[in-house]
Amino acid sequence: MNRTLKLMKKNVALYFFLLPAVLYLFIFNYMPMYGIQIAFRNYNFADGITGSAWVGLKWFEFFFSSPMFSVILWNTIALSLYSLIAGFPIPIILALMIHHTAGKKFKRMVQTASYMPYFISTVVIVGMISAFFSLNSGFINTIITSLGGQARFFMGEPGYFRHLFIWSGIWQTMGWGSIIYLAALTSISNELHEAAMIDGAGIYRRIWHIDLPGIKPTMVILLILACGGILGSNFEKVFLMQNNLNLSVSEVISTYIYKMGLTNMQYSFSAAVGLFNNIINFAILAIVNFASKKLSENSLW
Repeated sequence: MNRTLKLMKKNVALYFFLLPAVLYLFIFNYMPMYGIQIAFRNYNFADGITGSAWVGLKWFEFFFSSPMFSVILWNTIALSLYSLIAGFPIPIILALMIHHTAGKKFKRMVQTASYMPYFISTVVIVGMISAFFSLNSGFINTIITSLGGQARFFMGEPGYFRHLFIWSGIWQTMGWGSIIYLAALTSISNELHEAAMIDGAGIYRRIWHIDLPGIKPTMVILLILACGGILGSNFEKVFLMQNNLNLSVSEVISTYIYKMGLTNMQYSFSAAVGLFNNIINFAILAIVNFASKKLSENSLW
């Protein structure tokens, strides 16, 4: 204890630099947790948070018994798992391809071209999707009809919603996501590759036996973080792509919370749904982190 106090006194200037970040987290992340009790009350503006009647687990029971529970839970899980399975390996593959590209100018051009979509706003991305897949004027339907096919209303058919959502997101984020893996790849010693080449190993063997083990800790950490948001989804994009025709597959927990809370003004109910979502996400994060620590000795904590 005395040693810790001495170290803190010695590095007091560093703690002053840390203070703004701590205050920011406390004010914007911890203080709002006071409002969690809304989920256990019948909240209304007139009585305030503490003055509203305490109802216990009423809203959780109401949510679990609702016909929408299984629908939105499945839609959220399906969308998140699809995104994780399809989207997680692609930045790794892109990073490996860029890393082993010989020409520096071509490598920079590919990096720039793959990074740029990340800086396009979600609203613009959804606008592009709507324009490209428009029933009457979209170039995708123009190509289909020119080849003798029949134009389809992609944005309105439930079967296409998840594919459009996931693959447009992969296109937008894969370049940015590859940056971390490229940084990890550059830290791998070239001597390992040179020794492998002397032994006759080709590029695929070097990737499998040198590159992938070298970036394994980074992959594990990012996978754990991705699993921690398995019940989360890009609310803004889902909401913008959502319509009455694809609602059966596009209604997820985040959009349901928005509609119940702000549109229908069921604040306590929406708070209960949000709390349920966060608890499940934290539990999944803890389980995946524990499993990763046991299996690969890499973890967040």
